[in-house]
Amino acid sequence: MTTDTAHSTGDAVRRVAAPLRQQVIERLRDAIVEEQFKPGERLVEKVLCDRFGVSRTVIRESLRHLEAEGLIELLPNRGPVVRVLTDREADSLYELRGALEGLAGQLFAERATALHRENLLRALDLVRTAIAHGSLSEQLKAKDAFYEALMDGSGNDFVGPTLRTVHARISMLRGLSLQAEDRLPQSLRELEDIVDATVVRRDPELARVRCLEHVTAAAAAMRSVREAQRNTSST
Repeated sequence: MTTDTAHSTGDAVRRVAAPLRQQVIERLRDAIVEEQFKPGERLVEKVLCDRFGVSRTVIRESLRHLEAEGLIELLPNRGPVVRVLTDREADSLYELRGALEGLAGQLFAERATALHRENLLRALDLVRTAIAHGSLSEQLKAKDAFYEALMDGSGNDFVGPTLRTVHARISMLRGLSLQAEDRLPQSLRELEDIVDATVVRRDPELARVRCLEHVTAAAAAMRSVREAQRNTSST
């Protein structure tokens, strides 16, 4: 019988401060973002139980959470599969992300305290370290921390929750965009430009524009990688 204690597999989770279910959610999300599970691939409960060393109950709860995030979907006669976003859905989500991050940057420049600005600078340093030495999932988590600092300094209670939902739904696509040629150093430069506008210049309109430019460039990188994957699979 599968239990909620860790097995000896590399992906097995261990009882630590974070709830077991949350650990599985994070591990499974990372595996999807890194395309260890491909878009459209079926997620078999027994395989996941063996991989993470937990019970079916924990796996089912984790799958329901990721379904709510939009990373997986339940299909008739197939069960849970990694969701495949259409081009239109991807473009729509990036449009929404650009509008929200632009607003967050604008409000940050207007409202952020000295502590908020310090936190954003610290978050930028974490991104630099992750890009230089970290894995794809570590890079995304460092960037998430940057956006969290940006949202926290916006002073708007609804920008953060809405943007987190968008980020979750396109986490696979964000992972793709970072795999585009030269995207990592370019992305870092864009975040540095955002910090320049929000922390140094404290210019709301410039901050909005630079946040939007960052998302627009990320969307373009994502599209190029998706197109390259399609071309490879068709040959």
